Amino acid sequence: MGILNDDAVLIEPGKNTGDPTMVTVNCPDESGLGSTLCRIILEFGLSITKADFSTDGRWCYIVFWVSPDNGSSRFDWDSLKNRLLSACPSCLGSYYSSLQSSNVSKPPSLYLLKFFCRDRKGLLHDVTKVLTELEFTIQRVKVTTTPDGRVLDMFFITDAMDLLHTKQRQTKTCDHLTAVLGEHGVSCEIELAGPELESLQRFSALPPEAADELFGSDVTSISNKVVLTVDNHLSPAHTLLHINCIDQKGLFYDILRTSKDCDVHIAYGRFSSKVKGYRNLDLFVRGTDGKKIADPKHQDSFCSRLKEEISCPLRVIIANRGPDSELLVANPVELSGKGRPRVFYDVTLALKSLGICIFSVSRYSSVSK
Repeated sequence: MGILNDDAVLIEPGKNTGDPTMVTVNCPDESGLGSTLCRIILEFGLSITKADFSTDGRWCYIVFWVSPDNGSSRFDWDSLKNRLLSACPSCLGSYYSSLQSSNVSKPPSLYLLKFFCRDRKGLLHDVTKVLTELEFTIQRVKVTTTPDGRVLDMFFITDAMDLLHTKQRQTKTCDHLTAVLGEHGVSCEIELAGPELESLQRFSALPPEAADELFGSDVTSISNKVVLTVDNHLSPAHTLLHINCIDQKGLFYDILRTSKDCDVHIAYGRFSSKVKGYRNLDLFVRGTDGKKIADPKHQDSFCSRLKEEISCPLRVIIANRGPDSELLVANPVELSGKGRPRVFYDVTLALKSLGICIFSVSRYSSVSK
């Protein structure tokens, strides 16, 4: 995003085998930075075991303790550091900040990856795993299976490294896919998704009956398992929000994402290690005016939204479609338009583990709950 010293992001391995790695970020602050850093960590397949968070509105200091989801000792920590550095604002003046803002607002180029091969169980996840490890974001997938057991998969992707326009990056991507597909692979093509492909990348509208089933259910009984306590007496300048809830993947991200979308600024926070499957969090927060959140209506609306997002970050239903079954998974979308990290990866992994074949994939446009 700007010119930063490498010391803005420090990565220190754990002292013993199996200990979490400590990732320290120390850089100028901006709105939603904590949420952005959490998103990057999740995109790399890491779990946040605990975290300390501090900001004064001008400077941000966060320490994450992270571990790979798969427990692997092999991990590209240099790529993670580069991605985190790219998200940090620079120390330069407002002139350069305005230039950076204009660059950040430019959407990444969309590419179409097509490959044609013989079908097999777990194929979609294996391809998704390769693309995720190469730091691609999957925006849309179209799967077509032929009667003779072949499949044409089309992935609309964006490149976090912004290098997919180069021949070297394209060749590396196809080589990785070919290595995974082995004898099943036939062909692989990558092209910039121009206007002529607009009809292919357009999202379908979610059927009303499916939307009612996904979002019409009452989540009160689930959200009651999340305990939130608001205290405006302990700190003279901040509202203390204490959270006790069941631990789950992406919990810290869900809390920071929801706070950002609700215009609640977190000044200090501690995400403690889980105890018997539960987490405790202490967050010192302020409103957009820099003052405590004293309005009862504001408190209630924020706590209600936070409870819902923590207790039910994904909505899942299974519907019968004649001889087949349709799995519908809905995940939250940030105000920036980005969905929850690695949902497609996790869903395809779960289906592969259960031995369930995927022969068609659709992505629907976002709906209001």
